[in-house]
Amino acid sequence: MFKALCAVAAAALFATTSYASAAERSVSIVLVHGAFVDGSGWQKVYTTLTKDGYQVLVVQNSTASLDGDVATTERAIHNARHPVILVGHSYGGMIISEAGNDPKVRRLVYIAAYAPDAGESVASLTAKPIPGYAPVPILPPQDGYLTVDNAKFPKFFAADVDPTTTQFMAASQVPWGLAAVTTKIGHPAWSSKPTYFMITTEDHMIPTPQQRQMAARAHAHSVEIVSSHAVMLSHPSEVAAFIEDSANLSE
Repeated sequence: MFKALCAVAAAALFATTSYASAAERSVSIVLVHGAFVDGSGWQKVYTTLTKDGYQVLVVQNSTASLDGDVATTERAIHNARHPVILVGHSYGGMIISEAGNDPKVRRLVYIAAYAPDAGESVASLTAKPIPGYAPVPILPPQDGYLTVDNAKFPKFFAADVDPTTTQFMAASQVPWGLAAVTTKIGHPAWSSKPTYFMITTEDHMIPTPQQRQMAARAHAHSVEIVSSHAVMLSHPSEVAAFIEDSANLSE
């Protein structure tokens, strides 16, 4: 009897393992965070995507230099089991515009992000004020790094997120290297690959008109959502669904 039960249990375990393997989607998703934060902001999006059967890799960039962040992201792409949907939030859009040239990347997804053209940098994209939008309260650089005024961080970055969360985000900021801000893009991957763009209409970090302009020139499939810059925190279900929409077209 004991042997019989063991055999049944082993068969059940094998069936479960086989089912999990068979259920895995045929694309991987690589999530790239932006400046002043780290990859933990993707947690709720990650949970939804993995539950739905995707292999998801969350990149942890230092944001010290664009070249270094691109290299870190490329390592994640190479570690993915399947062709990649590459997703970037905010400054992460600069990163995926370069790293997305990897032949393993099938689609690009910009979430409230910069989508630079060749020869553009964050510095050049933010050089001209956008009418009706207050300047982002970035403090003067210290030792080659930038941070946002802690007191103003919640309002500008994540006004629709719980204040306890945003206050912690402000206190735990990752300093943004000037080398990341000033480095220019070479060949933007969006010029040759299918591109998607989620535009945030209550964004005080990357103004909505600028997002629309970048999405239009990239010929991106775009949606708009009433959200702050931190849309992956305030609307994680919608962000996950948008990423899945792009991924499903790749399968």
